[in-house]
Amino acid sequence: MTDTDIIVMMGKNPEKGFKMLMASYKQSVYWHIRRLVVTHDDAQDVMQETFVRIFLSITSFKGNGTLAAWIYRIATNESLRLLNCRKEVMLGMDSTEANLERLMTDEYVDYSDLEAIKLQKAILSLPTKQQLAFNLRYYDELTYDEIAQVMEITSASAKTNYHIAKEKIVEYINTHN
Repeated sequence: MTDTDIIVMMGKNPEKGFKMLMASYKQSVYWHIRRLVVTHDDAQDVMQETFVRIFLSITSFKGNGTLAAWIYRIATNESLRLLNCRKEVMLGMDSTEANLERLMTDEYVDYSDLEAIKLQKAILSLPTKQQLAFNLRYYDELTYDEIAQVMEITSASAKTNYHIAKEKIVEYINTHN
């Protein structure tokens, strides 16, 4: 099933097309959101909002980029909306510190995989743009052009953000042994 099949079906039979879209994107979008908002419960909430927005605005997808990049852009915006609301509530608390605290208290995290936990801590220590670029490239395997679409930046900036993030992650892991 291709993105074109999904879009065509959404036009003909929105309910069936939406089921196709969910089957194709639900898992990858969940993990994209989860890496940004950290906890399972927040990811579930943001994912629900994301797919409602996708369903309501699918007719605005013009095909200027990939459907995946468009979907990830919506998921990213919804994730950032939640994080911005949370930031306003936290007042004065470091957002990296708060995210690490949420990571360590999330019951859905496998704490036996210490390397994965260390990687997540390193990613959470990055500025948002670098987190996004890293996650979209490393985990979601998007091209730099797709990352640029999602983040609304140039491909060169997407590539730069990814490489800086990678260097900072390696440095973090090496200094936090």
